[in-house]
Amino acid sequence: MNNIHTNILATFNQAETTPDIDLTAYVHPLAAVIGNVHLGTKVMVAPAASVRGDEGQPIWVGDYANVQDCVVLHALETHVGGMLVRETVVEVDGKFYGVYISDRVSLAHQCQVHGPAKIGSDTFIGMQAMVFKASIGSNCVVEPKALVMGVTIPDGRYVPAGSTITSQDAADNLPLISDDYPLKNLNKAVVHVNVQLASGYREKEMMSVRVPYTTVESCLLPSRNR
Repeated sequence: MNNIHTNILATFNQAETTPDIDLTAYVHPLAAVIGNVHLGTKVMVAPAASVRGDEGQPIWVGDYANVQDCVVLHALETHVGGMLVRETVVEVDGKFYGVYISDRVSLAHQCQVHGPAKIGSDTFIGMQAMVFKASIGSNCVVEPKALVMGVTIPDGRYVPAGSTITSQDAADNLPLISDDYPLKNLNKAVVHVNVQLASGYREKEMMSVRVPYTTVESCLLPSRNR
C-alpha cells in the first residue's frame, strides 16, 4: 500500500524499517504509517492520521488503541550518527521509544503526541490536545485543546479543557478523577467503539480482495447458451 511504507535513509535514521502492523489492526487508505512503527491488536487508524517513525523512532501503539482522524504521532531525532540521544526518548521496560502509546489509549480527532512522549494505558487524549516532551499516566483524561509539555502527569488525573500544563508543580496538582467526574468512563466507551470499527473495516478490507471462484469461472468459461 502506498500509505504504508518504509522510511528513507538519513543521517538520523540509518536503517530502513517497514511498519509492524498486527493482522487485526486497520489503517484507513487515507492515513499514513511510515517507518519504525508498531501497531498492536485491533488498533484503529482513521482517515488523515499520520504515524511517522521516520525521524524519532520507534513509535509504539499498543493493543486496542485508536488513532483518530487527523491525529499526528511523530518525534524528535532519537539517533545521531547511529547513537541514541537519551533526552529525546522515553524508556518503557528497558527499551527506548520516540513515542509510546500504551494499550487501550484513545487519541481523539486532531490531537498531537510528539515525542519524546509516553501515554499510559486506558488514557484519553482529547480533540486538538497537544502532548510534547511529556509522560501521561494511566487512567487519565486530557480534555480537548489542553497543552501538556515537559512534565509527568500522575495516574488517574485529568487536565481541564484548554489548560496549559508546563510545570511539574502544576502537573502534580491536577485534579483526581472521581466517581462523579463526567468523563470518567469516556475512554472505555471510545475504545469499545473503535475496536469494533477496526475489526469491521479490516474484515471488509479482506473480503474485498477475495475473488469468488464462481466469478472467475463465469469470466473464463464460455456460456452454455452459446
